[in-house]
Amino acid sequence: MKTKLNFSFVLISVFFALSIIPSRAGTLSLPTISTSAMPHGTLSGPFGWRDFCQKYSDECIAKNIGSTSINLTSEVWQTIRQINEWVNHTIQPVSDYDHWGVPESWDIPTDGKGDCEDYALLKRQTLTHLGLPTAALLMTVVYNRRHEGHAILTLVTDRGDYILDNQTDTIMGWKQTGYRFIERQSSGNPNIWVRLDDNADEIVVSSRKDTDRKILGQSDQ
Repeated sequence: MKTKLNFSFVLISVFFALSIIPSRAGTLSLPTISTSAMPHGTLSGPFGWRDFCQKYSDECIAKNIGSTSINLTSEVWQTIRQINEWVNHTIQPVSDYDHWGVPESWDIPTDGKGDCEDYALLKRQTLTHLGLPTAALLMTVVYNRRHEGHAILTLVTDRGDYILDNQTDTIMGWKQTGYRFIERQSSGNPNIWVRLDDNADEIVVSSRKDTDRKILGQSDQ
């Protein structure tokens, strides 16, 4: 049975995780300036997101849009890195088929298990509750280097677009990933998606086995 996230428990876990990581805000360098992905028209969004919104409607409300970009200071960059690593090392990777018996199911991983989109959804939710603008935290669908459907989280910042990925702790510019970018949420409404590739049809983001971690690198920049 799927249950909704007890967010108080998650926040306690997050703050505990952050409290045991040494602060490096004073010396932490910002990432190399990236570029921004350019959309090619709007879409209704992938099936996984539409199904997710039936279960977690609060996560899909088109609220008053504030900032659509993150001002990337050293302190903010440190928090993003820590949350990315915390989620990557806390959630146990398992495919939707092994987890729920279906090809694709987007969920907040309340039981500590999930595949690529579930990692991204938890990062999106956690960073939003820590004060970052939801309009700059965009669920994104790509083909990975094995040409499998894959979901990641795009950070839209004043230094360009960066990717949070469950397959690596390294946060890199979107062009550095080697992925083929298909679609992502629009900044204006989480239920309106924009096309990033004119020649791609809708894809299922549950790969055959989402347990291969750290294929893109081991350390952050």
